[in-house]
Amino acid sequence: MAKNRHQELGLTDKDALQIYETMVRARRIDERMWLLNRAGKIPFVISCQGQEAAQVGAAYALDNQKDWIAPYYRDLGVVLHFGMTTTELMLSAFAKAEDPNSGGRQMPGHFGQRKNRILTGSSPVTTQLPHAVGVALAAKMKKEDFITFVTLGEGSSNQGDFHEGMNFAGVHKLPSIIMVENNKYAISVPYEKQVAAENVSDRAIGYGMPGVTVDGTDPLEVYKVVKEAADRARNGEGPSLIETICYRLTSHSSDDDQRQYRPAEEIEKEKSKDPIVTFSAYLKEANVLTDELEQEIEERIMKEVNEATDYAENAPYAEPESALLHVYADEGGNE
Repeated sequence: MAKNRHQELGLTDKDALQIYETMVRARRIDERMWLLNRAGKIPFVISCQGQEAAQVGAAYALDNQKDWIAPYYRDLGVVLHFGMTTTELMLSAFAKAEDPNSGGRQMPGHFGQRKNRILTGSSPVTTQLPHAVGVALAAKMKKEDFITFVTLGEGSSNQGDFHEGMNFAGVHKLPSIIMVENNKYAISVPYEKQVAAENVSDRAIGYGMPGVTVDGTDPLEVYKVVKEAADRARNGEGPSLIETICYRLTSHSSDDDQRQYRPAEEIEKEKSKDPIVTFSAYLKEANVLTDELEQEIEERIMKEVNEATDYAENAPYAEPESALLHVYADEGGNE
């Protein structure tokens, strides 16, 4: 990364530090969840490690006070920037009653929080893309000033929901950004056995929208292309497809063992591209981050993670009767 490249993109030193801090926060939350899972305290982890730069760089290019997002299950970095807290994420991991996503009813990673304009997701992959496109249609019909942003993995870009959503967005020139976080594996299936095209972004032309592939380990590069796409969408120029090339630093989930299908050399090579490490080095070269400030950020975030863990672990579970809520409509149609 060139020195002070963030300033060339219109970002201040404070902005660059905020991006870094949110990336680190996402990583430390994720690492804690893995420890809790291995200790038998939480049931499941689906990791963001290695994809934080794409997530936070993209989220920072949006307006987190008015835009709507439809994140996929790895997107800790995205939802943190849009207002979800460390404590709320831990409550979700422990499936406690205060979990803002579902009151403890869904698996971790199934985000949804109306106050922060996070559309509710579900387990079938890429169903969130038609949802995001539908909300973008509402923005266009009501002439309201917001855009939608949806993410997915490259494996689920082969699902019917992806193609139907892309086509609908393209035909109607909707204010939406579709971002594929390409971490090279659909669980255990490598990219070349999933997609015949060189890039997922090559599919964009078939839906009448621009497509671009960028380095997903560089938050500034992701910020740049998402900001351009957001400007296009706000100007009525329609949707964009962005593919961020990321490196998944963990197994697909806590129920997976990547050693069964990835060579050890490949895993080690990818660890050398850790976006936390490379962005820290850039910020130090740009005289934005010092060793002392880096340590201060680490200590503050770890204190936050420790307190959130303790709170969530000791929080009450939902009452059994609450399982009947939000299943059937009540007489007034409010449930």
